[in-house]
Amino acid sequence: MTPFPSPEMIDTNGITLEVFSAGEKGKPIVLCHGWPEHAFSWRFQIPVLVAAGYHVIVPNQRGYGASSRPEDVTDYDIQHLCDDLAGLLDHFGYREAVFLGHDWGAIILWNFAMIHADRISGLINLSVPFMDRGTSEWVGFWEKMLGPDFYMVHFNRQPGVADQVFDDNADRFLRNMYHTDEWLEDPRDPGPGMPLINMATGSYQPAGQLLMSEEELAVFVDSFKRTGFTASINWYRNFTRNWEIIGAYEQLIKVPTMVIFGDYDTVPKSKSLSSRVNTLEVHNLDCGHWIQQERPEKTNELIIDWLKRFELGVI
Repeated sequence: MTPFPSPEMIDTNGITLEVFSAGEKGKPIVLCHGWPEHAFSWRFQIPVLVAAGYHVIVPNQRGYGASSRPEDVTDYDIQHLCDDLAGLLDHFGYREAVFLGHDWGAIILWNFAMIHADRISGLINLSVPFMDRGTSEWVGFWEKMLGPDFYMVHFNRQPGVADQVFDDNADRFLRNMYHTDEWLEDPRDPGPGMPLINMATGSYQPAGQLLMSEEELAVFVDSFKRTGFTASINWYRNFTRNWEIIGAYEQLIKVPTMVIFGDYDTVPKSKSLSSRVNTLEVHNLDCGHWIQQERPEKTNELIIDWLKRFELGVI
């Protein structure tokens, strides 16, 4: 299994984060994981970034791993999540850093680049594009367009239901989530209802291959067996609150930005991304949602190439 740094417990923004770091004398870059993941999701990027001269800072964000899990749902809103990262920069003595995010980590960083625009010098996001705020709060809009069983709606309208199913079936749920190359096989119908819950209860067996070893999978499974899923799902339960919070900020990303999409990712691509980002570079890889774990070498090549040009000021 790929070696991984030892954790350090860091107090920031009123909580404690479990943080993995390496390359302490380098230039700072902060890596932000998604859901349902762990800092370990970046295991293939850390040594490559250290070798390229970076101080790599990888938190288990609030609600994950050994980091704090506050009880109040509102403690997981976008303001708290962004302020946690600003606090990490303060801890390490950095005014600003490059940030790299995947999935929910990308959602946080799109907003971090608006809320803490003076603390970010460059941005790399994987999978999830900038979320246009629009005129309707997101959960109600998704419910109208996609129905009550869409998982982001379900998490908000039926609190505790999915949490318990995932808690009771952590191994099965995560094993079914972490697949790659499923598009090479015949498509399978997950059946009616909410696919994530169907998957967790075993009524849907995904196509494709497990994208990691059993030993690697155990890192994720053991972590969620210790923490449960509620704290991480509480991130979703703040979408309406987040929609209100970010209304106070200009909906524009002003730092140089690279985005990497997976050709077979089920997350919709944005048609308006270039209008929200001043300096944008977009790449697509032949993979699904778990980009940096499915295609680590190609992902690393893109990241390092972009960082070299970013440092030279030619982006």
